[in-house]
Amino acid sequence: MAQTPPPPTGGKVSRRDFLKLMAAAGTVMTFTPFVDWGKFLPNPTGNLSERQPVELPDGSQANVKDFPVNHSEAIIYPKTDDEVLNQEAFRTWQFIRLPEELGGAKNDASAFRIYSMVCLHLWCLWKYFPDTGRKRGECPCHGSMYDPMTGKAFAGPASLQGPPSNVLPMLNVEVDKDGKIWIMPPTWSPDKNGIVGYGRFLNV
Repeated sequence: MAQTPPPPTGGKVSRRDFLKLMAAAGTVMTFTPFVDWGKFLPNPTGNLSERQPVELPDGSQANVKDFPVNHSEAIIYPKTDDEVLNQEAFRTWQFIRLPEELGGAKNDASAFRIYSMVCLHLWCLWKYFPDTGRKRGECPCHGSMYDPMTGKAFAGPASLQGPPSNVLPMLNVEVDKDGKIWIMPPTWSPDKNGIVGYGRFLNV
């Protein structure tokens, strides 16, 4: 009795299998906006209920009186006693004092921005460039560019992504009577401070 030959491999996908794949993909895309991504992405952990100082690389606390206009520094948040944890990319933020034309000369919280340095495209680390004609965040990997006022991508692959994955997560700050700058407790949600590596809805 002749045996039935095994089905060929590497052939075309049948119409039925293709439709099944499309249905599964559609289901995933439907529920993507409702997933609590904070449980899956390696975001900074811990429920911080108190404000934290903006600690500069030299260990000092940022102050409106001496932090230069149109300048930035990479900071760690939330900072721990474990230097290995502090090196995680998802704890790296860009602390920016805006250029003068964008309000950076003011001595209040509106002059400052803190954005996650994790690019929303493929998670490279971007940085702020204060040069004349630039004054924007730029990712060295694939050229995504970010508006320092809002954190929204306006060029490169990150700008082609839909909300909230085209706006950087941010931290809110306040300035005390001595000019010291503090980070307010964040809410890791796309509707609030955003989710590192995923993004934030821009509320305008």
